[in-house]
Amino acid sequence: MKISKILAPVALATALSGLLFAQRLRDEAQHRGVLVGTAARAYLLSEQQYTATLAREYNLLEPENDLKWQTIHPAKDTVDFLPGDQLVEFARLHEMKVRGHCLMWGHYLPQWLEDGHFTASELRTLLHEHIAKVVGHYKGRIYAWDVVNEAIDEKGQLRSSIWYDTPGIGEARHGNAYIEQAFRWAHEADPDALLFYNDAEAEGMSRKSDSVYAMVRDMKRRGVPIHGVGLQMHIFDLKPDFNGIEANIRRITTLGLQVHITEMDVALPVDGGGKPRDPADVQRQAEIYRRIATACVSTPGCTAIQTWGFTDRYSWIRSWTKGRQGNPLIFDHEYAPKLAYKGLSQALRDSPAHGSAPNQ
Repeated sequence: MKISKILAPVALATALSGLLFAQRLRDEAQHRGVLVGTAARAYLLSEQQYTATLAREYNLLEPENDLKWQTIHPAKDTVDFLPGDQLVEFARLHEMKVRGHCLMWGHYLPQWLEDGHFTASELRTLLHEHIAKVVGHYKGRIYAWDVVNEAIDEKGQLRSSIWYDTPGIGEARHGNAYIEQAFRWAHEADPDALLFYNDAEAEGMSRKSDSVYAMVRDMKRRGVPIHGVGLQMHIFDLKPDFNGIEANIRRITTLGLQVHITEMDVALPVDGGGKPRDPADVQRQAEIYRRIATACVSTPGCTAIQTWGFTDRYSWIRSWTKGRQGNPLIFDHEYAPKLAYKGLSQALRDSPAHGSAPNQ
């Protein structure tokens, strides 16, 4: 079945929604010369409120899991682009850019790959073929890729993974060389795509963020095709180090690299019914969204702000924290905008403009 036929009801629903609601965040972001986006799931495109909100508010979309190894390559001889294609087509219909996530990560891998007992040479070939096939399939339609995801641990050391050292792709003796190889393969497949290193818990100034900074500075200096760093920004307490985050964004952009906030959410302590334990935390959450967004849009090289989903209805936080935290996003379970939405909107409204949103 053609993608356009699958999405025809979606296009109609979002068009009708546009008659009732003015576009909000995406317009404010456009005026500030940045992109505002969210991770999305293809199977939820059948839900009218989901698609209406997604199309109305955002000019940037990232498939949450639909471009990862396990989805695209569930069996050794099976390739499935349909869920990713649905999201990319949705983005095209609604004039949204697409970030691809992710080409190389130590998790969300299919069982056949993890249990295949491949040699380093075989694994190297599989990775090269995967990157070439996926990036090539979306050439010209996905403007930026998280090439490598979460390769550095909290101590600032390379994280053990199937790609690095178990068995690795034959580059473990050369430090970051396996990461650089993935970037070179992605660049070969689409020379016009922006290529990012993406990581969690490296937002402020720390041993981990120092290691990320040193790695990308060295890659940039030696001509490795890297264009930016993704800072995930999963916040599990309500006291982030704003000064450290601002300083880290500045030092990365000073290298001539872009920064994208790629997976932001701000978890609240909740009771057994999923309600915030302290009502004042809702205001604290809004202030965190405002200040993080302000730190980004006030820095010319920080060009995108993206959340990991947009409605609390489908957030991963509740299950990840075993019910202790929840409600981390800017729309509630019924798609009503929260104070967090207003905080993000205020940051976009109040920050100085840097021109039009980036084309690449």
